[in-house]
Amino acid sequence: MIKLTAFAFTAAMAATLLPQAVLAQGVPQSVVLTRVDPATLATGYRTSKVIGSQVVNEAGENVGTIDDLIVTPTNKVPFAVLSVGGFLGMDRKLVVVPTSSLAVADKKMMLRGATKESLLALPEFKYAS
Repeated sequence: MIKLTAFAFTAAMAATLLPQAVLAQGVPQSVVLTRVDPATLATGYRTSKVIGSQVVNEAGENVGTIDDLIVTPTNKVPFAVLSVGGFLGMDRKLVVVPTSSLAVADKKMMLRGATKESLLALPEFKYAS
């Protein structure tokens, strides 16, 4: 009987406090959702698998490695940060290309028309502190 009374009291308190708690959160929010086809999405590449991938050109030459993927607050297009040049992580240069310029061919990330030299000529990218 005591357990039932405690449960009833807790339920009654929750019912009276819950509407107030919801109203106390301030201005109502609106979220616009877009339908996404899960089957199509499942054929994509996870970020955890893309980072660290070698980037090749159409001749199959390794031109860099994907160091990171960045989405900015204002751009809806993600960018790939590529690590170019260097040896064993030394003297490497980070550059940025839109992910739309990357293609997947034979399970490899391809940047058409790229060479190490053309990527090294791009402005260096540095992470904000």
